[in-house]
Amino acid sequence: MIRTSRGDRVRTKAVSAGRRGLGGRLRRSVPLALPVGWGAVAVAWKFGCPLARQPGLPVRIATSIVFLTVGTGLVLGVRRQLRRELARVRAVAEATQQVLLRPPPARLDGLALAAGQLSATRGASVGGDLYEAVATPYGVRIVVGDVRGHGLAALGAVVAVLGSFREAAHDEAELGGVLRRLERALQRHLRERARDEHPALGKGDPEHPVAEEFVTLLLLEVRADGRLAVLDCGHPAPYRLGPRVERLPVGEPLPPLGILPLPAVLVPHTGARLLPGETLVLHTDGAEEARDRRGRFFGFEAALARSAGRPPEGVVRQTYEALLRHTGGRLDDDVALLVVRNDRVRVPAQPAEPGLRRPRPAPSTHC
Repeated sequence: MIRTSRGDRVRTKAVSAGRRGLGGRLRRSVPLALPVGWGAVAVAWKFGCPLARQPGLPVRIATSIVFLTVGTGLVLGVRRQLRRELARVRAVAEATQQVLLRPPPARLDGLALAAGQLSATRGASVGGDLYEAVATPYGVRIVVGDVRGHGLAALGAVVAVLGSFREAAHDEAELGGVLRRLERALQRHLRERARDEHPALGKGDPEHPVAEEFVTLLLLEVRADGRLAVLDCGHPAPYRLGPRVERLPVGEPLPPLGILPLPAVLVPHTGARLLPGETLVLHTDGAEEARDRRGRFFGFEAALARSAGRPPEGVVRQTYEALLRHTGGRLDDDVALLVVRNDRVRVPAQPAEPGLRRPRPAPSTHC
């Protein structure tokens, strides 16, 4: 048996890493090898060939053709390299989206779910919208939010809010406690960003870019009996698809996170229910504010009415198709949809359940 020391193993790994790095650099330089070779030939032609220094139109034409060919080869080589880099960046962005905005499960505690997002940034798959749904002992809790702005600039706030929600939804018994955790997570993110990017300015400075950042957010809880508890922080109210399409009441709206502190007492609105067979559509404001070339708004409510009765994934797909047709594929803001259908079945009340009347026994005839 041949034993190797730790130092030998470290040196072997370093040599292997160096070879891999050298191989990667060589692969990246292959597309430019042919244009560089053409350029060397052109320079040799211009300065080393006596024929190229002779006067006359044919010689000038030949020289121009040589340099035009070299320039075209250089442009094509650089373009090919940039396309490869862009493909790698898009692959990383798509992987990031799968981690951050992971698709919700098709079924969650008797509810059918589907979600999707359209980014307003061309070629991007990550935007400033966020959504998540988790089953907890207190019910299915759902969050939908919209960070001011879109694209990679809003990614940090999305990470902060979603990461906090995925923990707080299980830990906090009250929905108001979940919202306070989200507010604290966003405040920490904004403070850290202000310190890292602009250490000379305080976050309260009106000229500080972080001072204008906020998140509109809708926090919702679907309880076992279909009753809904809602806290709305400046976000559009969802739609309920049942016998008709209607806005869901969400109570008095709270300020968006990041602008003003939350009130001392947070009381969710509990005046609505999602009955079996009904569908709830949560969305960001990009769905209602999208316009066509003539400036006409997208008929979001009418599109939902046409998709009533479809499964959640059908509602998402049909709504997005109608939205892209209306806007010609050009969006001014990100659009996120989260569709929830109550597939729970009503169970008839059993006589043994508490609170139900039991049949009275017959009166006794014994003395």
